[in-house]
Amino acid sequence: MPWFKRTDKGILTPTEAKREVPDGLWFKSPGGKIVHTRELKNNAYVVPEEEYHVKIGSQEYFEILFDNNEFTELDANMESADPLKFTDTKAYPKRIKESQAKTNLKDAVRTAYGKMNGLEITIACMDFSFIGGSMGSVVGEKIARAMDHSLKTRKPFLMISRSGGARMMEAGLSLMQMAKTSAKIALLDQAKIPYISLLTDPTTGGVTASYAMLGDFNVAEPNSLIGFAGPRVIRETIGKDLPKGFQSAEFVLDHGFLDFIVDRRNLKNKLSLLLRMVGEA
Repeated sequence: MPWFKRTDKGILTPTEAKREVPDGLWFKSPGGKIVHTRELKNNAYVVPEEEYHVKIGSQEYFEILFDNNEFTELDANMESADPLKFTDTKAYPKRIKESQAKTNLKDAVRTAYGKMNGLEITIACMDFSFIGGSMGSVVGEKIARAMDHSLKTRKPFLMISRSGGARMMEAGLSLMQMAKTSAKIALLDQAKIPYISLLTDPTTGGVTASYAMLGDFNVAEPNSLIGFAGPRVIRETIGKDLPKGFQSAEFVLDHGFLDFIVDRRNLKNKLSLLLRMVGEA
């Protein structure tokens, strides 16, 4: 029976001509939804229907926030040295080089200035892909210099945090960045220059204990993990069970540590509106 027999062999693709689907064309959310990366990008990296905010870095945030993705980067070539002289194993310098090669970044933060809906602004954005977005000397120095640029130009400053905390390989030098950046924020406050802090998933450790929670406006993306220490450490310290989801952005908002939570798709317009309101005030 011809019904069960393929007669037109001209429509078959030879095995050697078949191609694999390129990697990176599709994204699968934690809920199992599969989205084409082009659709994901057009939706500000938020999975449609699920509202899941994909974890992104400075490249994507700059695309979302700066008009036409046009900006001038500050201190683009600054990179970490070996302040504690790990000369025996070369572990830290090696990890820096490996992270630079893997991520095509110099360190865990990028800073730039440009326009956001026509408003001039300076933005510092952390990259978790670079050693967990850890805060070392370069991170602190770049943020401090970006704040200096805002002071010089008298333009608003936006800090986008995503970090595991201080970089332990730089020990006390890393912790000093908390004081350095906090001092610069005080100067922004004295100069009446708006400072907005955006906390994304995750924002923890010394970053939370310094510049991430010192904004004139502290805002966060939905369902972001925000905290200082891990749940186990807190539980053992206070000797009590912890509320469910106590380190979520929603819990932190309910307890007064955030001003509002903003969907990434509305981020640019909402921040622009906020800055215009502050400017008019």
